[in-house]
Amino acid sequence: MDKTIFTFNERLGIHIPVLSKDWDEYNKEKQNAILLQWEKIRGRIPDRISELEREINRKQAELDNEDNFPRSCLLNSQISDLASIINDLWLWYRLNQSVSMKGHQ
Repeated sequence: MDKTIFTFNERLGIHIPVLSKDWDEYNKEKQNAILLQWEKIRGRIPDRISELEREINRKQAELDNEDNFPRSCLLNSQISDLASIINDLWLWYRLNQSVSMKGHQ
């Protein structure tokens, strides 16, 4: 399979599909190969989310004991960024579930 279809997204910490043409322009064999690769990636998304949730929990624990206002602001910002990443990962996980299901019909 053409590995260039999946590009590593630094922010999300996973490979995401970057299709160079419409889905229907790929032949069935290529579609199946893409779906197989995506299912492997997609299956790791919950683990990635768990990692980020642990990081949020660590930062929240730090925040609970932080008296320095600028440091508190920084921790809040970092927690917000991590939560945004989790939200985006869930969107990828759910959005592409329908694509994966369609490919198996």
